[in-house]
Amino acid sequence: MNVNKYLGTLSLTCMLFAGQVFAQSAEQIQQIQQQLSRQSNSSNAASASGINPMQLGMSPTLQASSGSATRASNGQYSSNPRNGLVLPGEPTLEMVYPLQEKMANPPFAANLFIGGFESERVSSVNENYLVAPGDQISVWMWGAISFSDVVTVDSQGNIFIPNIGPIQLMNVPASQVNQVVTSRIKSVYTNDVNTYVNLLTATPISLYVSGPVLRPGQYAGQATDSVLYFLKRAGGIDFLRGSFRNIEVIRNGEVVVSVDLYDFVTQGTLPSFSFQDKDVILVKPIGPTVTVSEGARNSFTFELKGEDMHGQTLIKFAKPGDFVSHVSVSGLRGQQHFATYSKLQDFNALVLQPGDHIEFKNDHEVQIYPINIAGSFKGESRYMVEKGARLHQVLSNVEVDPALSDFKSIYLLRESVAEQQQQIINQALDRLERSIYTAPVSSTGEGAIRVQEAQLISDFIARARQIKSLGKVIVSDGPNVADILLEANDTIVIPAVTDLVHIGGEVLMPQSVVFNRDANLEDYIAWAGGFSERANDSRILIIRANGMVDFYDIDDSADLAAGDQVVVLPRIDAKTLQAVKDITQIIYQIAVAANVALN
Repeated sequence: MNVNKYLGTLSLTCMLFAGQVFAQSAEQIQQIQQQLSRQSNSSNAASASGINPMQLGMSPTLQASSGSATRASNGQYSSNPRNGLVLPGEPTLEMVYPLQEKMANPPFAANLFIGGFESERVSSVNENYLVAPGDQISVWMWGAISFSDVVTVDSQGNIFIPNIGPIQLMNVPASQVNQVVTSRIKSVYTNDVNTYVNLLTATPISLYVSGPVLRPGQYAGQATDSVLYFLKRAGGIDFLRGSFRNIEVIRNGEVVVSVDLYDFVTQGTLPSFSFQDKDVILVKPIGPTVTVSEGARNSFTFELKGEDMHGQTLIKFAKPGDFVSHVSVSGLRGQQHFATYSKLQDFNALVLQPGDHIEFKNDHEVQIYPINIAGSFKGESRYMVEKGARLHQVLSNVEVDPALSDFKSIYLLRESVAEQQQQIINQALDRLERSIYTAPVSSTGEGAIRVQEAQLISDFIARARQIKSLGKVIVSDGPNVADILLEANDTIVIPAVTDLVHIGGEVLMPQSVVFNRDANLEDYIAWAGGFSERANDSRILIIRANGMVDFYDIDDSADLAAGDQVVVLPRIDAKTLQAVKDITQIIYQIAVAANVALN
């Protein structure tokens, strides 16, 4: 074995472990030499089997992603596209691009660069394609003379046919190639010669995409590809820096066409244009912008040109909702805060400034709103009433059957009351949650107990937050019904006449039983199987048919009636929990607001 070879390899090994300097014993050096010897033998075996030992893997000094590709071996080039794979050490978008927060209102037309439409290519040649040098054209002649060949357009834009000479095809549309070549052939062979000419392939072009795009650089495509194709290949326009309305195609230092993507999004139009090799697509910096955040079908950030900085143009792009009546505008005017609230028709003439924030509002005064009817009644279940209507006005139009409807126990379900009840319960739950996590601990044993208590109470809080309040409003007391003012979406409940009493909560067999005038509260509990082991027999909830709630002890003389609901609440063990008062209060609130017993 060549000792110098081992010493050179050992030096390389030491270099690879730079930063970790340590002394090696003779035994360690011998182990490394044996390992290198085995690697050398395996490399020779690989060469004998046809595997190139010089094939390069990923760099050991660079952190490679799971999607990284390996390099081809020395002297070889990969013929397959990389499909977005990153080579070891190659810069990525995350490395060179500043991190940006997610935009609440992205730019208008930003969805143009979603998806993979740039990979959808047409295999045939576009009839509007303009012939360029390098294109291949098939020419057939038969009859008095026979000729067939595939000719190439030269650098001067000509094809050459024997006995015909050069034929100029530069910038001739693909749909006219047959006509132009046939006309020239007919000028030489006037009789008994038939021709067929076809453009076979279009020469790819290479152009540059620059400006505020995610991946500026050089990209290949067809001359008839749209500017959208090349912009998508470059990753799309930068939302914060690039303009969607000022995109230029530069050829030989001059602007040959300008593109406004808003025209494409709103009208479906793009300039009719064919690219040439070395063209430059330049995305200009973003212009003045205003943001629409509410009340419009298009709630985006809009880039407006100088002459379009007024409300009428913004309405055209944003398309406010059908019932919008007012517009809120806030921004800066002369370095001073500016805000205005105007009617929609007055907003048309308002001059906007860069950075303005616009909200479209439905601020019509409600004059008519719906009232719902539920329970036992005849006729329609919804009435439209004018603002200021009262309960008796609606009830006078509702037909009921006295034998089937308990019209003396009418109550309301009101959304605003349900929200208030839910808010009260949530506030109580928040206080309970804070108390269990901030309670002081005096010893390790007490701390362990508090941890268990906290887990139990957390489970209780999670279940309690799922309960939805009904928003009951008591309006009846026997034959008397309060003529209260109605609110939008109120539901008037007319209970059905029933002969049942419903028993639930902490009983063994929750069920409904037939009302018995001679039975007391204890009898009904017994018919439901009696109390469960967690029942609180001193706090029993009775919900009347009209929504009224009463609390009774098992020994009390409760005046039960048909249609009543008996709910037995759970008992809270004061020996194991510290927040008994708060939990008991929440249980009562839930029972009253939602007619359920939460254990």
